[in-house]
Amino acid sequence: MHIPSIFDSFMMGGFECSTHRRNDQRRLDLIAATGHDRWVAQDYVNMASVGLGCVRDGLRWHLIEQRPGRYDWSSFLPMLRAANAQSVQVIWDLCHYGLPDDIDIWRPAFVERFARYAGAVARLVRAESPAVPFYSPINEISFWAWAGGDVAYFNPTTTGRTMELKHQLVRASIAAIEEIRAVDNRARFVQADPAIHVIAPNKRADQIENAERYRLAQYEAWDLLAGMQWPGLGGRPEFLDIIGVNYYPHNQWFHGGERILLGDPYYRPFAGMLSEIYQRYRRPILLSETGAEGSLRVPWLAYVSEQVMQAMAQNVPIEGICLYPVLDYPGWDDDRHCSAGLFGFADFMGCRTAHEPLLHEVQKLTARFGSASPLAYPVTVRARHER
Repeated sequence: MHIPSIFDSFMMGGFECSTHRRNDQRRLDLIAATGHDRWVAQDYVNMASVGLGCVRDGLRWHLIEQRPGRYDWSSFLPMLRAANAQSVQVIWDLCHYGLPDDIDIWRPAFVERFARYAGAVARLVRAESPAVPFYSPINEISFWAWAGGDVAYFNPTTTGRTMELKHQLVRASIAAIEEIRAVDNRARFVQADPAIHVIAPNKRADQIENAERYRLAQYEAWDLLAGMQWPGLGGRPEFLDIIGVNYYPHNQWFHGGERILLGDPYYRPFAGMLSEIYQRYRRPILLSETGAEGSLRVPWLAYVSEQVMQAMAQNVPIEGICLYPVLDYPGWDDDRHCSAGLFGFADFMGCRTAHEPLLHEVQKLTARFGSASPLAYPVTVRARHER
C-alpha cells in the first residue's frame, strides 16, 4: 500500500479563491467574499487545530499587479506570514481564473507577464520562508478553456476557441514553472484539473465515439504539459510534477444528457478513475478538490475517502485529500449561500461555526490517514449541530 510522504498532512482544506470576471463583467473575489482576507490568521488556526496541516489557497493577481511590472504584495503578505506563524503548509494558486484587466490573454505578452509575476512571487516566498514551496500555477486549465473559450461563461468570454485557450494557458504554466525553478529549484507544482467520466446515452457507434472523445479530453492539458501532445508548446515530463485531481458529485454524465448519480449502475467507481490517471502518467496524485453541499457533505467525503483507500491499496500514490471549499461561500452566479464548507461565514470577531457532522468525519479521516497536529476545537470555532 502506498505511504504518502509529500505533504505535511493527508487531509487538507482548500479556500475558494476564484477571481474571474463573469460574462456580465462583474469581478468576483471569493477570498474577500468569504472574509478570508480579513480573518486569514484565525482561519489558519482553525485548519491546524482540526488536523488540516496543509491547505490550498490563492494569490489575487489582479490586486498584486495593477500596473505592469509593479507588485503590491499587501493582499498576499498577511496570508503568507499567517501561514508561517501557524506552521500551515500552503499550496499557492498563482492564477485562479482571474488576471489583471489590462492583459489580453490571447497575446504572447500574457505568457511573458505571468512568468515574471510567478518569479516575483517565488522570490518573495523564498525570502519569507525556508520551507519547500508548493505552487499551482494555473488552476483547472481544461475547465477554464471550456468555460472561457467555448461557452463564454467567464473571461475571456469567447466561444469556439477551447484548444487555443488551452494551449495559451499551458504555455503560461510552463513559463511560470521555469521562472520559479530559476528562483528556487526546490519548488513543487500541482497541476489541478477535473477528473470526469462521460458515456454514451445509447449504443449507437457514433454516440459511443463522441462520448469517449469527450472523456479523453480531460487528459489534454496534462498531456500538453508533459509533451505527450503538441511538443512544440514546450511541454516536457518534468512539468508534470504532482497531478491534482478535482472531483465532485457532478463529474459524471451521459454525453449531451443528464448527470450520472452515485449509486446508478452506470456510475464509475472513483478508484478506477484514479488508477487510470496514474497508469497514464505515473506521477503522484493529490485529490486537490472534492466536496458537496448541504446534507451530501458527509456521505460524499466518506465515499471519496473509501475510494481513495481502495486506490492506495493498489499502490496508486495518492498524497492527500483536499476538502474544497473549506468555507461556505456566495455562489458565483447569484450570491446564494453555498453551504459546502467545514466552516461557515465569519462573525464580526472572525468566529466561524463548524458544521459538526462534517467535522466529525474529518476527525475520523485524520485519525485514519494521519494528522499534522492534535485535534481540538480552536477558540474561533463554534460547533453547529445539524444533519
